[in-house]
Amino acid sequence: MGILDGKKLLITGVLTDASLAFGVARLAQEEGAEIVLTGAGRGLRLTERTARKLPTAPMVLELDVTDPAQVASVREALGEQLGTVDGALHAIGFMPEIGLGEDFMAAQWDDIAVGFQISAYSLKTIGEVVAPLMPDGGSIVGLDFDARMAWPAYNWMGVAKAGLEAACRYLAKALGPQRIRVNLVAAGPIRTIAAKSIPGFKEFEDAWDGRAPLGWDVNDSEGVARSCVALLSDWFPQTTGELIHVDGGFHAMGV
Repeated sequence: MGILDGKKLLITGVLTDASLAFGVARLAQEEGAEIVLTGAGRGLRLTERTARKLPTAPMVLELDVTDPAQVASVREALGEQLGTVDGALHAIGFMPEIGLGEDFMAAQWDDIAVGFQISAYSLKTIGEVVAPLMPDGGSIVGLDFDARMAWPAYNWMGVAKAGLEAACRYLAKALGPQRIRVNLVAAGPIRTIAAKSIPGFKEFEDAWDGRAPLGWDVNDSEGVARSCVALLSDWFPQTTGELIHVDGGFHAMGV
């Protein structure tokens, strides 16, 4: 008997089997959940192929979080397929190349506005999708990278993550009366396709294991998956608006 027995979950952000969201999806199924995945644009077919690597191949819906029509159609499809929803994983992020690297002053608003919509505002969009399907409450979990400090090369994505963290708190406030919890998991650096798009990602890899008191393996996302699954379960009934670090303890160490 798993901790997600009988749960119905929406999981975004599965692109390849190296995606953090894939690890969550796999473990969620192993813990008894029924899941539906989403993909977007040119990545949709890749999501569909990757879905077949899960223990049970789930339905995959197209969801571009910048398209209101797709947001509405996914909500309708979930209602038809699942009836109700118990949880959702927000694992969506994007920043144009000009918003990454070391030249913080290079990007203009028009260059990076879509990055903020996809990386931060979309947490509210996922809430719009699933909250109407959560009559008995539920859990929304987002994947984050600690935005309390300025990181090498992360640049405007770091600012977007700060927006995501604020959105988590306000969404928790807005949905709390419906008994819907909203939390973030701040993961340490993991080698994913998204990580490879960040110039200088090797700097994170080099620094992390030496400073994290529990150590850190950039190829091991199991701890992140377990934390997300725990938050999607009923084991954190009074936790919302929280940022939980799964980084080997790196965030707590000084220079």
